[in-house]
Amino acid sequence: MKIVILDALTFGETILSGFFKLGDVDIFQTTSQEQTQDRIAHADVIVTNKVVITEAHISSSPALKLICVAATGMNNVDLEAAKKMGVEVKNVSGYSTDSVIQHTFSMLFYLMGHSRYYDEYVKNGSYSKSKIFTDVSHPFFEIKGKRWGIIGLGTIGRGVASIATAFGAEVCYYSTSGKNSTKDYLNVELEQLLKTSHIISIHAPLNEKTLNLLDYEQLLTCRDGAVVLNLGRGGIVNEDAIARIVDEKNIYFGLDVLKKEPMEQNHPLLNVKNRDNLYITPHIAWASVEARERLIESVVQNIKSFIMKQTTSQN
Repeated sequence: MKIVILDALTFGETILSGFFKLGDVDIFQTTSQEQTQDRIAHADVIVTNKVVITEAHISSSPALKLICVAATGMNNVDLEAAKKMGVEVKNVSGYSTDSVIQHTFSMLFYLMGHSRYYDEYVKNGSYSKSKIFTDVSHPFFEIKGKRWGIIGLGTIGRGVASIATAFGAEVCYYSTSGKNSTKDYLNVELEQLLKTSHIISIHAPLNEKTLNLLDYEQLLTCRDGAVVLNLGRGGIVNEDAIARIVDEKNIYFGLDVLKKEPMEQNHPLLNVKNRDNLYITPHIAWASVEARERLIESVVQNIKSFIMKQTTSQN
């Protein structure tokens, strides 16, 4: 069996030896759209994280039987074309839940605790010149007693809610699908969540209902000093609106996802003046060492299950 891994660089130093027990493996660190067809032409199995697989790719790969998406979202694969041509598509879910939850709090603490300022205050020698033993020029607050609004109360949102509650926060949520009516936490409309929450975290998928869900007018209603964290998908919060409002109002933004990734070189967020109120990480919330190991183990298992099913059907 010919297995082609198209973007192994996204897995970092995660061990990929499990694939070699399943067949002949070609590993490419990155793959451009121009290179994709040549690399998958004779593949039985494709493993892709973000490389796009189109109808043309599938139809021009006669040996192709299985596409493994090394992620939860499958929007990079033409699913209808795969189904029509009898090619199975498998994804992986749940592998990064704990990693994303942890990164949510990492971003919050960085912004709320003014970590950038205090780290530089010590390292640039200012602390050594201080007349007192401390520095309280950048006040920070406790989570206890604050309202934490969660947009998207799925598995990750619930995990965040549980830990936020342990810190003593009052949790409320807005269901982007309108279908979640759990009584565990206070269900509110988006307008109320934005106006009353000290901390807002987004853990929702990108779809027609969530595209630009938080635009300039919505962000303007957030309370002074609010922290807004997007760990869902880029495009849920309008990035042009963030670039504008972060210099107009005292709101903190933590972004792990952007509408276009990697970030454009001339992105307006790179030119904001109030940089201390903005913290951006390069889509890493999913990528703890443990999460990447679980991801690869699950992809390998998906291929094993497929092979077993194929073998059984032939006997």
